[in-house]
Amino acid sequence: MKKIATGNKAVAEAVKQVRPDVIAAYPITPQTEVVEQIAEFVTSGELKSRYIAVESEHSAMAACIGASITGARTFTATSSHGLLYMHEMTNWAAGARLPVVMANINRSLGPGWNIWAEHTDALQERDTGWLQVYVSTVQEAYDTTLMAFRIAEHNNVLLPVMVNLDGFLLSHIMQPLDTVEPGDFVPPLHLPYAIDVKNPAGYGGLTGPDQQFKFRWDIERSMRDSVKVIEETEKVFAKRFGRQYGFTEDYRCGDADVIVVAMGTLGKEAEVAIDLLRNEGIKAGSMRLRWLRPFPKLNLKGKQVVVIDRDYSFGRGGILATEIMAQTKEEVFSVIAGLGGQEVTYEDIADFVRKRKLGTEFWFGVPNHV
Repeated sequence: MKKIATGNKAVAEAVKQVRPDVIAAYPITPQTEVVEQIAEFVTSGELKSRYIAVESEHSAMAACIGASITGARTFTATSSHGLLYMHEMTNWAAGARLPVVMANINRSLGPGWNIWAEHTDALQERDTGWLQVYVSTVQEAYDTTLMAFRIAEHNNVLLPVMVNLDGFLLSHIMQPLDTVEPGDFVPPLHLPYAIDVKNPAGYGGLTGPDQQFKFRWDIERSMRDSVKVIEETEKVFAKRFGRQYGFTEDYRCGDADVIVVAMGTLGKEAEVAIDLLRNEGIKAGSMRLRWLRPFPKLNLKGKQVVVIDRDYSFGRGGILATEIMAQTKEEVFSVIAGLGGQEVTYEDIADFVRKRKLGTEFWFGVPNHV
């Protein structure tokens, strides 16, 4: 069915069609529209789920953990400080191997008090064991949410998945949306270690030095196994519904001398910049990174690389640039841009490429800083 929707409502539409057993809801700007729309679906009878209005984001993730460990399919959504408030529980969700799906509407962290887009909130969760994917359009938000449940619940994965949307730049933007009837694309959840009241067992007990590292390796093993599950899921989705996705979305990269790497809406904006640069005779391409965890192998050999980070790790640098520099021997021009919703246009991105100085870091909007 074709319609016009915001990124937030696209996520809610996908959740309605996947039919989670339990949805834990707590509002926070700019995520609130997600749980509000789901509440309307539940109230109208379109979605028959247990909708729990909790008292905090910490409680939202705790409720998802409690439901998921019984074998229930669960969903929640949050943003920014709400995600940080969940941090204790996000570690528990991954450590307990629970396939919770969560939409995070990327927003800057205070102080100062800022409600606009930035990726630092989600990137502070990158080492918890959650799979993380970053989307750039309303359609992609819908499609990726559908796929997230199938990926998380696969027995070779059984790890939570975070679907990230740029606050306001995507969460509240109206774009065309083509919904589908997923049918058995998301099969019933069968958690192999679900709590069974008829067969009592202990969970989360104290583990000593001779065992704890094995649990951590098990998360890493499943993170590695998730690569094939993601590829298989995206392949099945393309065959059934006609829309193709990958670990990256590459645009005019084949013969490019310089490649722009970014995530979210900046990655999509970069495509317009690439066309502009091509018209000027600059052989540029863009590589929009979709999956941050597991981090993909990027084909950047022999390329000049411009990385745009809507985030920062103080004392170290742009987080995406740091990840890429750890993987490639190519020099990187690291651009910090878009923090707190700072406007970054395709003309700005084209200018980053024109004025690139490999091996340096540039803060957009800070005079004379390279």
